[in-house]
Amino acid sequence: MNAPGGTITIAGKTVSRLGLGTMRLGGRESWGLPTERATLMTVLIKAIRTHGITHIDTADAYGPHTVEDLIHDSLSPYWFDTDVLIATKVGMIRTGPQTWLPHGHPNYLRAAVEGSLRRLGVERLELCYLHRNDPAVPFLDQVGALAELQTEGKIAHIGLSKVGPAEIDRARQVIEVAAVQNKLNQGLPDDLATVEHCGTLRIPYVAYTPLGAGTLAAHGGAGKALRWLLDLGPHVAAIPGTSSVRHLDELVYALQPEAA
Repeated sequence: MNAPGGTITIAGKTVSRLGLGTMRLGGRESWGLPTERATLMTVLIKAIRTHGITHIDTADAYGPHTVEDLIHDSLSPYWFDTDVLIATKVGMIRTGPQTWLPHGHPNYLRAAVEGSLRRLGVERLELCYLHRNDPAVPFLDQVGALAELQTEGKIAHIGLSKVGPAEIDRARQVIEVAAVQNKLNQGLPDDLATVEHCGTLRIPYVAYTPLGAGTLAAHGGAGKALRWLLDLGPHVAAIPGTSSVRHLDELVYALQPEAA
């Protein structure tokens, strides 16, 4: 089975450059219990078993918490016989459907990691991102809290989300940065300096919202938008999100050579 978009090594695993973001699997506005749970489980299973997507991205804030449960219930039979990377993120709290608040106190990050371990049903998170830099907490204290959990064996690799080159360099004083996940797409190409910095440091760059929340996918533009991203360098991956089996199929097809 060919990996959509080719392959990239992230957190020690060779995975598909086209991954799957799961924020849309957490109910409307990623709040509450998901509707049509069986359909969403099918999306996850088909991504891996049919399309060879081996990079699944989630966060404890999606739902909150409900998407990690969904991933466990959908994919736990497949994790250990395939080279699937389940990446999650901690450091964001939700108090309502449209509210996303960074919370980087070390004690909270520790509790969040413990919660993700329970929900995903694993003893170690293969890749755990700091979801956001909380301006109320020293940045290296937040990174250091994840580093302590890594030393304890509860996190294998640490990533950073929504950061620039300066934050990446500061974090590298404390950790090896396994991946950077930022918002980037053809309509909002303002993070190219971070893409270049990651390339220089050989850090995988994972683009979220690669289709501009669907605006770039109109009129068959998904393939063009995704190829633009992947052509930025072999260290770049994309994690479009969908809650539709049909849309999942379209995303994969858009990267096939005959669709170019």
